This record gives sequence, C-alpha cells and structure tokens, in this order.
Amino acid sequence: MRRSRLAAYMTSLLLAVGAGLTGAATAQASQQAAATGYVALGDSYSSGLGAGSYLSSSGDCKRSTKAYPALWAAANAPSTFDFTACSGARTGDVLASQLGPLGAGTGLVSVSVGGNDAGFADVMTTCVLQSDSACLSRINTAKAYVDSTLPGQLDKVYSAISAKAPAAHVVVLGYPRFYQLGGTCPGLSQAKRTAINNASDHLNTAIAKRAADHGFTFGDVRSAFTGHELCSGSAWLHSLNLLNIGESYHPKAAGQSGGYLPVFRNAA
Repeated sequence: MRRSRLAAYMTSLLLAVGAGLTGAATAQASQQAAATGYVALGDSYSSGLGAGSYLSSSGDCKRSTKAYPALWAAANAPSTFDFTACSGARTGDVLASQLGPLGAGTGLVSVSVGGNDAGFADVMTTCVLQSDSACLSRINTAKAYVDSTLPGQLDKVYSAISAKAPAAHVVVLGYPRFYQLGGTCPGLSQAKRTAINNASDHLNTAIAKRAADHGFTFGDVRSAFTGHELCSGSAWLHSLNLLNIGESYHPKAAGQSGGYLPVFRNAA
C-alpha cells in the first residue's frame, strides 16, 4: 500500500512538473509569437540620407521611403513598424531619443551606429581637402577612438536594446568600403583611398565584435557594394556634392535597395 501511494505521489508530482514546464514553454512561445514588431534604429545609413523621398515628418533626420528599413517593412508587413533612425546620430543619440518604441512586442531590430562617433564627416572633409599626411593622421586618430572608446559606447546601446526588447532578433548593419582602388579617381590619391577603405574595415571589425558578444547578427555590406564603390563607374554612393553636402558619401537609393536591403533581408 505504501509503495502504491508513493508511486501515485511520484506520478502526480511528475505530471505537475510536466504541466508547469509545458505551460512555461507555451507562454514563452506565445510571447515570441506576439513579438513581431520591427524597430529601425541608427544613423544616416539607416535613415536613408542620400536616397531621396524623405518623409516630411522626419525633418532633419531625413528618413527615406527608399531606405532599407522602409523597403523591408513594405515587403514583409510586420505587425508594427517604428522608424526612429536619424541622420547624424551617434550612440548617445540612439540611447537618448530612439529607443522609445522598443518593447515586449518587438521581434526585430536593425541598427547602424558608430561612424559618427568615430568622426566620419571630419575624416572625409580632411581627406578631400587636405594633404595625404593630414588625411592619414586624421584616420589614425579615428582608429584610436574606435579601439579605445567606441566599444564601450556600443555596449551601452546594445545592452539597452536587449533590456527593452528581450525577444527581439537584432541585426547590426556595418558600413561599405568607399572607394574602388586602382585606376584614377579625381581629387583623391591612391594612398587616401586605401587609408579610407582600411578605416572602414577597422570600424566594421570593431562593430562586428561587439555585436557578436551581445548575441546580435552582424550584416556586412562590403561585399554587396563591391563594384559599386566611388570611382567604379557604377557607384551606389554619392561623391562630394557641393549642392547638397549632407548627402555626400552616403548610399543612393540603389545602395539602399541593392546593397543594404539584401544583406538585412538575409540576416533578419
């Protein structure tokens, strides 16, 4: 009799534990199923500066309907789509003003950030207007920042995303190489072009490392842009544009649809 009671007790206990685990798994699956919203964060490479067709409501953030987040959302119809990426954004700007839409219902996040922190605009201005030595010196300063300071800034952004949207799959987008090497390229020496491309590689390596350490997916766009760099004859990037200086060195609509979108689509 005692043995029968013990067996019955153990059976009841196992059934209760099993039901509890099944219930927890069901609840977790339900939460994940509900997390189907998409939030696009980041800087001008995500907002679509350079692609045109800017949303009037976005003001100086220059969010474009031709940017990869808008193109992906139009094709995939997420349950919600929040587009907070903003031209000129640094890591601190993402933390301060872009994370509001993140929540339990967020299933997908894209973000590109770090280039402005490293001084991208000043690097390009220096390299276009000044000597080879001045260009290389400014690039070395930017690389030193990427090594010493940027990882900690990225950690803050990535940790905040995880905390606010724990069910989200996060895709971190990198930056293209800017110049095709070899041949002629008006206004920029081979030394400058090589140094700028190497600086982009250096930045991408740092971003990819921090993304991986947070369990995020890194979307490397460099291969997608190969053959479409500046001075290639089929550039997906704007060169220096004195009539619209802000769009200089940013992806055109073709760079968003042909470069960023397929990389994001494959990583999402």
